Amino acid sequence: MAAMERELPLILAAAPSCDTATATAPHSPPAGFWAAVAVWTARPQVANRRLSGCLLQAEREVDCSACGSAAAGLREVLAELLPGLEAEAGPGMELLLPPRVELLKVLLRTVIPKAGAATCTEIVLQDFLNNTATFIPIDGQIAESCTFRKNNMYRLKLRHDKEDESSWFISISILYPEEWDADGILYPKTAWLTDVLLTKIVKWSAENKKSYFKSTLSLIPVEKYSQYYHNLKAKYKEIVKIWPEVTNPEKFVYEDVAIATYLLILWEDERAEKGLTDKQSFIDLGCGNGLLVHILTNEGHPGRGIDVRKRKIWDMFGPQTRLEECAITPSDDFLFPEVDWLIGNHSDELTPWIPVVAARSSYSCRYFVLPCCFYDFYGKYCRREPKNTQYRAYLNFITEVGSVCGFKVEEDCLRIPSTKRVCLIGNQRTYPLSSEERLDEERTQYISERYSCTLSTNNHFSDVIASTSLHLAPDMKHCSNAYDSMVQDTSAEMNSLASSKWLAGFQPREKIQKVRNCATLPRDFTDDVVLQVAKELLKINQDSFQNSNDEDNTGNWNKGGSLPLKNVADLLDSSALQRLKNECGGLKTLLRNYCQVFEVARGQVQIRDWTKEKQTKKQSPGARKMPLDTSKSRLCWFFLNHPDGCPRNAEKCPFAHGTEELRPRTVK
Repeated sequence: MAAMERELPLILAAAPSCDTATATAPHSPPAGFWAAVAVWTARPQVANRRLSGCLLQAEREVDCSACGSAAAGLREVLAELLPGLEAEAGPGMELLLPPRVELLKVLLRTVIPKAGAATCTEIVLQDFLNNTATFIPIDGQIAESCTFRKNNMYRLKLRHDKEDESSWFISISILYPEEWDADGILYPKTAWLTDVLLTKIVKWSAENKKSYFKSTLSLIPVEKYSQYYHNLKAKYKEIVKIWPEVTNPEKFVYEDVAIATYLLILWEDERAEKGLTDKQSFIDLGCGNGLLVHILTNEGHPGRGIDVRKRKIWDMFGPQTRLEECAITPSDDFLFPEVDWLIGNHSDELTPWIPVVAARSSYSCRYFVLPCCFYDFYGKYCRREPKNTQYRAYLNFITEVGSVCGFKVEEDCLRIPSTKRVCLIGNQRTYPLSSEERLDEERTQYISERYSCTLSTNNHFSDVIASTSLHLAPDMKHCSNAYDSMVQDTSAEMNSLASSKWLAGFQPREKIQKVRNCATLPRDFTDDVVLQVAKELLKINQDSFQNSNDEDNTGNWNKGGSLPLKNVADLLDSSALQRLKNECGGLKTLLRNYCQVFEVARGQVQIRDWTKEKQTKKQSPGARKMPLDTSKSRLCWFFLNHPDGCPRNAEKCPFAHGTEELRPRTVK
């Protein structure tokens, strides 16, 4: 029975220029290939989304020269790893091993699917001389009676073109394609292997990426996580249907379910290790929507959440879920000596303080933080590690805080729908209880030094601005004045540090969030800006009209030209620009708010061409359905302001052509 094989060329990226000492050469083809095989072997879920992960149970190396033959060495290792393997279990050694073999690595792994399906055990043979990796599923119990499942065997191979020294190819071969048993989860169809998996292996082999983070779920059992998550997701999925917040319910509900799953397993393992019977208590500082508190409480852990602002959903959880509206200020007034764990789930300005609060609450208090926004003790975090990304540098800073506070800090990567997935855990102290006073002095000194460093940096920046103030635009001089004011304020706060160990300079967020997305700017101001920009864009292309044979008014409609965002900003006077800069996103946000009029993409601004726009757009699968019918609820800007009017007739335009067409928004 002939094997099915597909091969793709391995195209290596050009080597980076060596202008600096930090330039990194690309992987050699064999090294890149084995790095890709390692990803697929240890983390198959990154390619097959129906998998939850994999557990590497054993790893052995076979020195074929010392064993007399590769076949003899392999049989010896298989007998050790698979004591229940039957004598004639599947294909012979001639299929598994090429004629010449020097070093073999044999791995035993368990592949774990999502949705509670059964796991599968596999043997992975890695032949480094011939650059092949063979994946062999096992049927049965490895300790009792098992066989090779030959119909689901496949092999990855790196091949060098002997005629062209620079050409390399990667192939995937299915040894028994006609007997392939596709279950759609552990083993997709053969087309998936040859089209999707092979493409990913080739891509990973050509990449030269250095991972700055640990593997996902490295501190807890993946199989247990998969089962727990499946059960909790089914238990709390109804919350998605009744979610009263404006945020995406699927993202936030399932993210908190995943975080709760992680904590429940972490705490369960801790109880088993320490011989504890009572479930751990907790405080969630900056609990937000409170769903994590609700889940952990429902699962038997006593605790509560505190946040500066109450959310709508709090009232839906019931009295058993304890949620408090309170501004948290790091001080002796916010210590929790009776609590086992402090949680900081995207806790923003509280994040660096959580290890400090945990350390000072009690010697037995532990913490879990999931950093998101970058805050230092006294304001925004400023990166001091130019070789690292901002995110990696911030994680290093929070790890350093935990270490200074006396914790052994562990890092893990969660499986959540977020770009900020790395959590930091402090569950062990590095010092005896008798040294608590000395450690607290070191914490105080560290916080003071961070404060002084921040103050010094701000002073330096202010001096740089002042030295060039004669050449600054008015808005930059305003920035200089703001920094002078900030330095004076922080100097006063620094003087109070002597009388307070850890309070000076910290500002909790305001209870009422300010809306700074240009939505609250006066309507006459925004209308003037929009009209000014639109007129300038229309001047660029007055003689260029779009031709169309349909019944709409598109035959002689001027769609204007485009301008870089910087040039659009030059159209406005300094007072208007400053007014916009006080808003988040400034001019760009304002233009995007007026999406009926403008398109803003890749730094360019242009008039939206409604001759090409569809009246309705399909929503993405994960988007929330709009509860309101907004058709004809706003006036058409083009009907009122464009020299050629609206390119659509009134029946086809989703906006009102005149006040007589206006109608209120209605609930669908």
